[in-house]
Amino acid sequence: MWVGSLVIVVLVALATGFGVAINLQERALRLGSARAADRFDLVIGVAGSEAQLVLSSVFLQPSPLPLLKGEVLRQLSEDKRVAWAAPIGFGDSFEGAPIVGTTTQFVTDDGKRPLGEGRSFGSPDEAVIGARVELALGDTIKPLHGLAGEGGHTHTELAYHVVGRMAETGTLWDKAILVPIEGVWYVHGLGGHGDSHGHGEEAHADHDDEREHSHLGPPWGDDLPGVPAIVVKPRNFADAYKLRAEYRRETTLAVFPAEVLTRLYAALGDVRSVLAFIAFGAQGLIGAAVVLISLIHLEQRSHQIAGLRALGAPRLAIFGIVWLELMLLIGAGVLVGLGIGYATAKVVAHVMMQRSGIVMPVVLEPQEFTFIGILLTAAAVMALIPAWRAYRQTPAMALR
Repeated sequence: MWVGSLVIVVLVALATGFGVAINLQERALRLGSARAADRFDLVIGVAGSEAQLVLSSVFLQPSPLPLLKGEVLRQLSEDKRVAWAAPIGFGDSFEGAPIVGTTTQFVTDDGKRPLGEGRSFGSPDEAVIGARVELALGDTIKPLHGLAGEGGHTHTELAYHVVGRMAETGTLWDKAILVPIEGVWYVHGLGGHGDSHGHGEEAHADHDDEREHSHLGPPWGDDLPGVPAIVVKPRNFADAYKLRAEYRRETTLAVFPAEVLTRLYAALGDVRSVLAFIAFGAQGLIGAAVVLISLIHLEQRSHQIAGLRALGAPRLAIFGIVWLELMLLIGAGVLVGLGIGYATAKVVAHVMMQRSGIVMPVVLEPQEFTFIGILLTAAAVMALIPAWRAYRQTPAMALR
């Protein structure tokens, strides 16, 4: 009866793999997104959507955030409760990689995160690339305003030279290009030179000398331009909560990215519950199919059972043979399903990493083995039905 046995193994494997893949992928998404937000203790932007502020500043999702007044950046940099405050300015790209203006404090976490290669930028025309950006030290980057294919134009006022590469983080920042915020201000005619939209040659010619001899990062000078967001590193937890309360007002918004992700996880958990319910429903239907196939097998093997009974096999032996055979088939299906679920989650995580840049670790934890244990327990109970039917069968009934 190898065809029927194979059908049982395949059905059980598919049902098990579906449930395991859901659990593994949901956990991988949580771990990957939490790792991406790990270095963002507090993010401050213009009052609005918390989710959009986190998606744009932490996950680099393209969105035109309103500019926060430069005075806020100055206040935070001078605040004794702040270890460092780094602006995040975006809007340009190069060959699909976003160009993000910031400070060397953010690039190296104020010296706590060494680069994987080279050094941090020291002038407005230098850049540090992410670990997965396909460029080399010494390459030249000509920034494109906006994203490729969206009608942007190439800035001719400034070209960046790659001087360093960040260590791999497993986040979207591995595909980003980090440059001094002063360079971003310069190519857009900001910083007190030219109008606020300036891309004109006259506006840029006025501050060529300052660009070549400018000071990067804090302390900030006068006429500080606006920025889409500011990443703040508080000195301790108490200062973090005080800063968040202070900058949650009518014009500014301060968020803990981890808290925003927790609320997103709650919505994700609802989706996971629905998928888990569907998976359990599928497993119930497959369990019923396994019992049906087993009963059909018993009918086809009734003469074999009758022969065993006629030779003196006790009823408990027949019961044990049928039950054990089913459990071996179901157990094989569960083990194959565990492998299928793990492989499926790995493939999905790899595809999502290629698209999003976020590494999603797929890890088997005790929860999966608990799930397997529940399935085997349920299977053991369901296998009692055909085993009991075989137990009740007499030689006379089988031979009739």
